[in-house]
Amino acid sequence: MTQDAAIRAEVCLPTRNLREDLGFFGKVLKMRLDMIYPADNPQIAVYSGHGLRVRLDAGITGEPGRLRILTDAVETFADGKRELTSPGGTIVELDELNPPLVLPETRHSFVVRRLADQAPWVIGRAGMMYRDLVPSRLGGAMIASHIRIPDGGPVPDMVHFHRVGFQLIFCYRGWVDVVYEDQGPKIRLTAGDCFIQPPEIRHRVLEASDGIEVIEIGVPAEHVTEIDHDMTLPTPNLRPDREWQGQKFVYNQAAKAEWEGFRLPGFIARDTTISANTKGVAGVKVVRRGEGETQWARHEADIHFTFVMEGEMTLMGEGKDPWRLSAGDAFVIPPGMMTQYAEPTEDIELLEVTLPGEFATTLS
Repeated sequence: MTQDAAIRAEVCLPTRNLREDLGFFGKVLKMRLDMIYPADNPQIAVYSGHGLRVRLDAGITGEPGRLRILTDAVETFADGKRELTSPGGTIVELDELNPPLVLPETRHSFVVRRLADQAPWVIGRAGMMYRDLVPSRLGGAMIASHIRIPDGGPVPDMVHFHRVGFQLIFCYRGWVDVVYEDQGPKIRLTAGDCFIQPPEIRHRVLEASDGIEVIEIGVPAEHVTEIDHDMTLPTPNLRPDREWQGQKFVYNQAAKAEWEGFRLPGFIARDTTISANTKGVAGVKVVRRGEGETQWARHEADIHFTFVMEGEMTLMGEGKDPWRLSAGDAFVIPPGMMTQYAEPTEDIELLEVTLPGEFATTLS
């Protein structure tokens, strides 16, 4: 086949009443009649529209076909009906072209996920290996994934975006090159650095080191990834202050960190600026051992997730057995529960992700 050969695809649907279907597909579904034959007793009609080509064939038997039409005028497209049946039997569903993002109510629970106890990694998108850090997803409120690519090099990715409320990419090991819409040429994320990917920002993973590992947090747990076949990255304009649904892109580098007091005694932290750049939607801090004794405390955040990046500590929780945690382990603390980060080693390093970014903490 030559490179410029013409190719056309059609969806073939049975019809029990082609004559009446002609009016339905033309007037109700607003599609264009492209072909009909034979002239004296039509048996086949071809319609096109809304990015689809449909062949109605009176000679086909079997179950009725089903079409979905997505529109930003769903309340007026077919007099507000969400499901129609054509005279020939085709079932037509009408739905929103860009449905609003639904954030499920958080199902709070105390979660501990230890690397030593976990099932094997699974293969996900673009050949990457995934490890689920919060299996319950807190009722669908969030997803936390430990992702790695054992063999580095170019990543078979495409320009894409996520319909999401909040998304964090934190580099745990190695490095990865990513290019983002309106953020200039490719950016290399190295260990300790992080991105916040605002909702629907176009991006593409280009290349990674051997053994690259990242922690990815997404809210809600189930969100759509769409491929953008039209955009080429990098884009020509550099727009660092651009907002996507009220959030700015953040590239926070560990090498430029400033350490300050943390909300819990005995620790210090660096702020990744994500709370400020999401207008308080979420906060991300890296936590290390400071001076003084640790204390029992409770927080009032809706979602409070922590990943142990280095060192060890004992997680104490009211009414719970103590957990000795080490690198690769993760935990979620529900609001109002008393806990203590006891016996931390000097090299302890934690990644704390919270929604919202600012919340109250009460010490015992």
